[in-house]
Amino acid sequence: MPERSQPPASRFAFAYTVVIANEGQLPAQLLARHWIITDGDGNVQHVHGDGVVGEQPQLGPGQQFQYTSGAMLKTPHGAMQGSYRFVRQDGSTFDATIAPFTLSMPNALN
Repeated sequence: MPERSQPPASRFAFAYTVVIANEGQLPAQLLARHWIITDGDGNVQHVHGDGVVGEQPQLGPGQQFQYTSGAMLKTPHGAMQGSYRFVRQDGSTFDATIAPFTLSMPNALN
């Protein structure tokens, strides 16, 4: 997000979009998130919170929820990964892993 970045102040803003899909047989509600954000210098930040973008969506089998959010790094590139905590109707919980993905300003890696 170049309009929100301030490179001279080592502030680089990134937007990312996530689609969460319930591929299981039972409804599940997203309770919490845990992000591991690593900047280009190897500095790691852990972000924990309830839900995503102020919501705790309930997803029936086959349903999806999409949202866009952002992250601020001190370098023009980095990566994110993490997990979402879900609860089923019977009260059991499980974590869904979010695979690593790259955050990079245009032309920062080449």
